[in-house]
Amino acid sequence: MWIASERRSLSRWLVPGLVLAAGAVVGAVLALDGRGRTGLVALAVLAGYAAHLGYRRHEPALPLSEAFGSGHRARAHLRSAAMTGDVLTAAIVGTLVVQALRGADVTPFAWLALIAGVTYAFSALVAGRAL
Repeated sequence: MWIASERRSLSRWLVPGLVLAAGAVVGAVLALDGRGRTGLVALAVLAGYAAHLGYRRHEPALPLSEAFGSGHRARAHLRSAAMTGDVLTAAIVGTLVVQALRGADVTPFAWLALIAGVTYAFSALVAGRAL
């Protein structure tokens, strides 16, 4: 049985590791193209996204609060809100990378990624104290 647990722990870090590796590749490509500052921004955003994905791997199930009500409807609303946040964050990160590789301005998407990261970190910190 010890093999199965090691295999699971390795697979838990596969996606965050791939995102971090993609960040290093994108950062290197942009730096070689003479856009080192944009490369650092893209690397920072992808590293933050990898950290977010890594943190979510160990996140326990969120308790339901009174804001969502109770029962099946509350669970559905909570999952819908989490999925919406995940999809929007992935879209912002993906758009930032595409814009960076195209040579366009990434400032608006960097700010959106920063707001998403700070909001998530703050809410995780506050939710962690409430438990």
